[in-house]
Amino acid sequence: MGVKLEGLFEGKEVELVELSGKKIAIDAYNTLYQFLSIIRDRMTGEPLRDSKGRITSHLSGLFYRTSNLIEVGIKPIFVFDGEPPVFKKRTVEERKAIREKAKEKWEEAVKKGEKAITYAQAASQLTDEMVEDSKKLLDAMGIPWVQAPSEGEATCASLCSQGLVFAAGSQDMDSLLFGSPRLVRNLSITGKRKLPRKEAYVEIKPEIIELQQVLSNLGITREQLIIIGLLVGTDYNPGIERVGPKTALKLVKEYKTLKKVLENVEWEGEFDPEEIYEFFLNPPVAEKYKVEFKKPNAEKILKFMVEEHDFSRERVEKVIDTLEKSFSAGTQASLKGWFK
Repeated sequence: MGVKLEGLFEGKEVELVELSGKKIAIDAYNTLYQFLSIIRDRMTGEPLRDSKGRITSHLSGLFYRTSNLIEVGIKPIFVFDGEPPVFKKRTVEERKAIREKAKEKWEEAVKKGEKAITYAQAASQLTDEMVEDSKKLLDAMGIPWVQAPSEGEATCASLCSQGLVFAAGSQDMDSLLFGSPRLVRNLSITGKRKLPRKEAYVEIKPEIIELQQVLSNLGITREQLIIIGLLVGTDYNPGIERVGPKTALKLVKEYKTLKKVLENVEWEGEFDPEEIYEFFLNPPVAEKYKVEFKKPNAEKILKFMVEEHDFSRERVEKVIDTLEKSFSAGTQASLKGWFK
């Protein structure tokens, strides 16, 4: 879910092609959950499955939409979550309960012949097997990925802070709190999208948010942005009752420091706010990683996608052709420059 900072600032919309040549560290879990949520039957909410009943919505999105990024010249690095911090346990448990309740409502709606897509999306669950299959597919496609020791967005932010990538890529804004100089949203959901519960569509474009511009416009520091996050709620704490982003900004501008802010609000979190604050400032991140863009392995892709998971051979072969052309479009020297 991530920290909710909507209303405090806006990003700059760009065309996908404007990101051509850019390296982007993508929050893998966030992206895979998007695919599990949106790649479903619009009525029953059923995800894509192979002949063995295994869910393949995440593989479909990862394969076809990543190839779209590659085709326009975007250079993705997928970053996978590691062990969550101890203070995320409550959030994980709450999300599990929400998914279970949504699953019950989904099954009930299907039995009644009612539209069940909303409940189905809320019931989406990313399993360890799905994660490992995603890594296997990325390897076959020649797309690099990094295993974070803890939160994926923290490592995305670190990669960006070091200048190794242009931006972090996620729908959530946590990477800004982790210090990413730049965030790109809507990467994997560009194009026309149906509005929830409406027969209307909107055009979704990538959105770039510059951390320094946000801080300058709001007249705050990154440390104070973290405090705002703590006040409105993060994945690690529920936030202060009746305190939204604008009220949080007002409190931070008035009291300046976390200590002073906490003296004037009633902290409702289970864990020490100082500990969460320090986690955002100095999170565990991947220190050693090898990111290398490789030539796609057509044989492995066909075996995995077509033979193992029943995807259309014709469609898969078209994507393989796109990947191979994109790889061979530059010289070996220029390709090495992708991931120095």
